[in-house]
Amino acid sequence: MNHGEIQTVTGPVAVEALGLILPHEHLFTDLRGPLAPGYAQADPERVAQVMAPHLKAAHAAGVTALVECSTVGVGRNVAVLRRLAQASPLYLIAPTGVYREAFIPPALREMDAQALAERWMGELMEGIEGSDVRAGFIKLAVSDDGPTPLEVRNLRAAAQASLQTGAVIASHTASGALARHQMDLLEAEGLDLRRFIWVHANLEPDTACHLEAARRGAYVEFDAVGAAWQPQATLVEYTLALIEAGYAEHILLSHDAGWYNPASPDGQPEGGIRGYTALVEDFLPALRARGVTDELLHLITVVNPAHAFALAVG
Repeated sequence: MNHGEIQTVTGPVAVEALGLILPHEHLFTDLRGPLAPGYAQADPERVAQVMAPHLKAAHAAGVTALVECSTVGVGRNVAVLRRLAQASPLYLIAPTGVYREAFIPPALREMDAQALAERWMGELMEGIEGSDVRAGFIKLAVSDDGPTPLEVRNLRAAAQASLQTGAVIASHTASGALARHQMDLLEAEGLDLRRFIWVHANLEPDTACHLEAARRGAYVEFDAVGAAWQPQATLVEYTLALIEAGYAEHILLSHDAGWYNPASPDGQPEGGIRGYTALVEDFLPALRARGVTDELLHLITVVNPAHAFALAVG
């Protein structure tokens, strides 16, 4: 087991104290953008009432920690995260960083990479927005036709912050070409790609791209487990391809599920809240049926996310 600590909403936790970790989920998300009236505002108690049953169900299924990936620009709310952490039996990990260009708040658009890196380092090491809640990782996103110049700046800032703090960078990335571009840029900034997660790798159908990213050291995250739009058999094949090639230690699995929507009167997103249990209840059994051992499943769902999200300076 990896030695180290994961920074959670309620404080640092030794990775040895954790079991199955969901590396990409959403608890509270506002896709209207940071200029919308009432953006990212809600009563934390109401959010907890709606979301706590889903978190408790995940815990009952064997989940111990959940990574909240709704960052600046798409609804990060520290008061809500603190209340959810109090209401949940799970450890929650909060992000620093920012979403893709269309969602970047005006206050962040004029910063250079160094100033932005310093801001993110402050959230990782001291607290978010004046609170004592520290971020546990850096969340970014690149546009489907990007990365744009602002998104390149974000990547450079993230690399600086990661090199200083050991925090992993997780980036919303819709294709293998975008993943390659980001990896090239981050490596040029001096980042070890073991500190990079290719988020939404399942959107790239070419398994050669998955293999390339893993070979270079990155985590390859298939995070549409249980999603109706993604054939689950395809996700199984993507996972098996990396295992069979010898890269099981680079796989992350999650649902990209949730979430409370503050733009909705009842907090429900379109289609309702999708919970966090399909990985345990359906996907892992499907992998076992294809011959994947419990030892490998433990590696993928416990050890890998612990290695990814534990701070890793030096």
